[in-house]
Amino acid sequence: MSAGTLEPGMLVYFSVLAAVCGAVFGSFINCAAWRIAHGESFLKGRSHCAECGHELGVRDLIPVFSYLFLKGKCRYCGKHISPRYMLTELMLAAAFVGLVLRFGVSGETLRYMGLAVILLGLSLVDLETYRIPNGFVIAGIIWWAVTIPLVLPREAISGMGAWLGPNLGVTVQSSLLGAVVIAGAMLLFSLIFDKLMGRESLGGGDIKLLFMVGLYLGLMIGFFNLILSCIVGLLFVALMKKQRIPFGPAISLSTYISIMAGSYAVGWYMSLF
Repeated sequence: MSAGTLEPGMLVYFSVLAAVCGAVFGSFINCAAWRIAHGESFLKGRSHCAECGHELGVRDLIPVFSYLFLKGKCRYCGKHISPRYMLTELMLAAAFVGLVLRFGVSGETLRYMGLAVILLGLSLVDLETYRIPNGFVIAGIIWWAVTIPLVLPREAISGMGAWLGPNLGVTVQSSLLGAVVIAGAMLLFSLIFDKLMGRESLGGGDIKLLFMVGLYLGLMIGFFNLILSCIVGLLFVALMKKQRIPFGPAISLSTYISIMAGSYAVGWYMSLF
């Protein structure tokens, strides 16, 4: 059911529901990413303050509102809490609402919501450690495979549309082709560049990430995403004023933009020929 076919009241209802779910999942993946970055298991143990280690109660774990009510401080030790927690909850809430407005109540929406959670998690870890854990990439591949039946009617479309990507019909075959071609090309490029320059240009985790997101985007939008990722990466370098930045967040942000608008951009470009 597309967003355009929903009654205004239902569209508002599903948007609010998506925002709440996004904030909740944002809180979870934020905690999971912090634990992974600091060598802790996110599958066991209670949430705790990063400064004093005190276990957090229900009142401390309400997405967004707990941060506001506590004025950004730990209830137990009074130390400042990073605004990253509230910001990532708001970001994922906004991302979920955007997907509902773009794809309506559909299998595609659910598929890309799951991908957004994974991309946010690996981006947070990459920002802190400059590495992308294989677990996130594997989770993304598994989620892609599991959700194939949710989008199969659209992926069954044949012809040129099958090569374009989200909302233009992407087949399982073109997904695999896009992932292999894009990741393979970047691997070859990085090997040649590393040989010539004598230093690492692109981490193995970034190449694995490009393979994973290529499964969701297909060949043409995958190339669009690759170009956009490089542009976003350069913007990050300029804004952060660093010579070296983690590339995972740039790929993740570009992937979300590609999901939302890539089919329009590629469709417009191909209409010129």
